Amino acid sequence: MDRMEHTRALRARTDVHYNCCQSVLVPFCRSCGLSEEAAYRLGAHFGAGMKHGSTCGAVTGALMVLGMTGADNEAALELLSRFREQNQVLDCADLLKLADERGEARKPHCDRMVYEAVKLLEELLGE
Repeated sequence: MDRMEHTRALRARTDVHYNCCQSVLVPFCRSCGLSEEAAYRLGAHFGAGMKHGSTCGAVTGALMVLGMTGADNEAALELLSRFREQNQVLDCADLLKLADERGEARKPHCDRMVYEAVKLLEELLGE
């Protein structure tokens, strides 16, 4: 199973909730030197914009992966720039507001943010 398939499987689970940060971080855990359990725990409080609508959990998870894999500051700035270019904003509350204005339900919207973050990571890490 590749990373995107793993990510989609996590987002589809109904027995365990994987927030947006965990959904990005867990598929990259081996590259980060973490077990799945450690990655799940690390990302636990970064969903829903750090629990208060701030930076999207998918973005924070992607930044964690870049840091853990030794990517430089330029890669982090590129991730932020490209995510913002695709979605206009970085904060969860603002992203959800834009999704609501488009008539996009929360779950599909959040899934899309996660998939975009994973795709950007794969591109930035050359995978």
